[in-house]
Amino acid sequence: MLGLLKTLFGGGNNQEIEEVIQSGAFLVDVRSPEELASGKVKGAVNIPLNQIQSQLANFKDKKAIVVFCQSGMRSGQAARILKQSGIKNVYNGGSWRSVDQIVKNKK
Repeated sequence: MLGLLKTLFGGGNNQEIEEVIQSGAFLVDVRSPEELASGKVKGAVNIPLNQIQSQLANFKDKKAIVVFCQSGMRSGQAARILKQSGIKNVYNGGSWRSVDQIVKNKK
């Protein structure tokens, strides 16, 4: 059960997410533009969940992609959409606050 919750809401292997971000992953915030008023992750691109499918060209040829949102639920959906569309090396970063902490601590 815990594994399922981690898959749905991010919170998977935090060490792996941290390493991927440290290596320069493409960071994608899938929240709505209005939600960005609560905070943003430096260097992240905003592609709302409802636009992921139509924006697939933005994900081609990226070494690694970390998607994130408010809680990790929508980013889990975004990761599934990308993987089902043949995009590889996609990671659900969970909440934007978790990703923001990693980015701020980036060496």
